[in-house]
Amino acid sequence: MLFLFDLDGTLIDSEIGIVSGVRHSLAHVGAEAPDDTLLRGWIGPPLRVSFREVLGDDPERIEAAVTAYGDRFREVGWSEHTVYEGIPETIASLSAAGHHLAIVTSKIRVHAERIVPHLPFGAAFDRLYAPGPETAHSEKAQMIAAALADFDYPKDQVIMVGDRRFDIEGAVANGVRGVGVLWGFGDRDELEQAGAWKTVHSPQELMALS
Repeated sequence: MLFLFDLDGTLIDSEIGIVSGVRHSLAHVGAEAPDDTLLRGWIGPPLRVSFREVLGDDPERIEAAVTAYGDRFREVGWSEHTVYEGIPETIASLSAAGHHLAIVTSKIRVHAERIVPHLPFGAAFDRLYAPGPETAHSEKAQMIAAALADFDYPKDQVIMVGDRRFDIEGAVANGVRGVGVLWGFGDRDELEQAGAWKTVHSPQELMALS
């Protein structure tokens, strides 16, 4: 089987790094950041989408905020995450069972490429799908389509694993099964409304799907 994994909220808990980066970025452009509850909902969508909620239709300030976020990320933000409990063992088990694994993330490629090699299980993933720095919308559907073309698995042998509706919507758009994880930044209602085939409470439950 082919397992496609989201990164933030699925493999790693990156809340501290992302929220700190967003606060830094908005302060840099003279804007006040939303409270932590609202900022938690920003984890998953592309930054340009989220920044628009505060900065409105102001491309110059949005780009300045994105640049400030990237500067902080390169300095310290890339390391501000923890691996979810049970993920290393689950990834190792799926890999040992002969499944192909890939990461499909909305985090821009240069940022994802900084993080993945440092993960204790990073080498288990055959490919990384991530958007370029210019992205202004979720590209999960397109990236999943690219993975389907690259790996050439039957669609009933492909599972997309993620914590937000973008992951599930991307799976549905490609006719593959979307599994929503409940340890990330989305909730059951969001995932089920998006069309999740299943939701799981722990990484170990993913083994039963293989």
